[in-house]
Amino acid sequence: MKKKITDLLPGFVVGLAWIAGVPASDGATATNDWGNYPQGARVILENTVPLHDPLGDRLPLFLWPAHDAIVEDAGLQESIVRDLNARGVAVIASWQPGTDRARSLESGLQVGRIQKRLGLRVCVNANACMYGFYTGDPETAHLDGSGNPFFDDSLPGGKMGCPFRVKHRFDAVREQIAFFVEGYQKAGVAVDFVYGDWEIDGPLEVNRAWDSARRCVVCRQHIVRIDDYRVFQAAVRRARNDATRTCYAEPILKRFPNAMVGNYAVYPNDGHRYWFDYFETMHTDQPHRKEQKAVYREWPNDFSETGYTLAMPVIYPWARIHDWYQFPDSDVRWFHNMLLIASSAGRNTKAATPLVPFVHWQTVFDPDPANDRVRQMSERAYREMLWHSLLRGTDSFFMWCVAEQSAREVRLVHAAWAESLGWRDWLEKGEFLRFDSPVPGHPVVSAVRMNERVLVRRTDFNQDHPEPVEMVVAGQILRVARREGNQVLRIP
Repeated sequence: MKKKITDLLPGFVVGLAWIAGVPASDGATATNDWGNYPQGARVILENTVPLHDPLGDRLPLFLWPAHDAIVEDAGLQESIVRDLNARGVAVIASWQPGTDRARSLESGLQVGRIQKRLGLRVCVNANACMYGFYTGDPETAHLDGSGNPFFDDSLPGGKMGCPFRVKHRFDAVREQIAFFVEGYQKAGVAVDFVYGDWEIDGPLEVNRAWDSARRCVVCRQHIVRIDDYRVFQAAVRRARNDATRTCYAEPILKRFPNAMVGNYAVYPNDGHRYWFDYFETMHTDQPHRKEQKAVYREWPNDFSETGYTLAMPVIYPWARIHDWYQFPDSDVRWFHNMLLIASSAGRNTKAATPLVPFVHWQTVFDPDPANDRVRQMSERAYREMLWHSLLRGTDSFFMWCVAEQSAREVRLVHAAWAESLGWRDWLEKGEFLRFDSPVPGHPVVSAVRMNERVLVRRTDFNQDHPEPVEMVVAGQILRVARREGNQVLRIP
């Protein structure tokens, strides 16, 4: 059963705030005077409408342009928070640990105080505070047999060092986080949602890291069976998890134990990774399984080692996915791969752990060059993907995009997510029944049970399967007819 997230913020507070008129400035006024709002806030307001159904216990929607919704004027800041909240969108403050970090702290606190007073979640981007392990300093480098330092250059920047020579960097990175967390604690502003995008830093096993580790005398001392990739991968992940838990998760949760703390691409899974990030290259000498041209790497299910309390899978239409498969319908290629990720995360994430995937609609070509042969995923297929993700345990979405894509990306994800609020009782109280990935091109069915009723959604990509799809619930056969949108069936 999917539990309510009431331990993170009492649902009745959100509900009372809505009823009492917290979103008083809902963007639907006659003037829509947003001219002095930052561009990111404007693009959200111009491409969404106020919610028809209240948020209730659901998490807000997290949109990349909402980072650009921070201003110095307190009155204007409150108007922005209220207007975005009327759309169910969270304003996200960013912690910047540089020379002007005191100003960054006060900017975040101003937004946090407003969110707290209005009964909203205090949301933070801590990404900049998470970096600082691999600085390029020779003390973090690998060491060859002669004691000479060297770096793994198979990742951007070329300064990836030894996983076992970064402990001396822990205090500096942890202090970057602690400065802000202590500031929020002293101000009496509890943090509810903290995310990062810590990727190309600290211990990593991807690309040719294994080759570098086998040359390194320090790595060989720490990993006795280093020639076994699985042993190597497990050791490096432990080192990575130790770094992020000690320097990021623990300092936050020590002061705010109910906070949602997560990082891009870290989530419970079924032991395989179905996608490659922009900086990752494919190496088939590492354990994997294949489907057509797709390579699904073995991936540690090590979420619990990180100390994170928020799962954040990545569900993107990476350009390379298009050519991994030979299905005639390009939508089936995108959908099949993205459903594997959503299902892996949904099945393996505990009900009490919020699940907020990074999502994106338009083809992500980086690092692959733009290619007219790659057909864009249709809006319908993306909408269906979002819905099936929700019906398999997703609590909300974190939409990433570049600035020129914002309008269309915001419009699509907000429309599907806002519609789902009309079914929030099912999504909060129901039991998620299906995490299967059917034969590509065959009907996809997701289902949520609540007592003697079942909410189902069936998606078809061709005309070859007009017959109902049968599923067994509580020992009874239910038949799911071909139909657009949601259906509610009753168990006989």
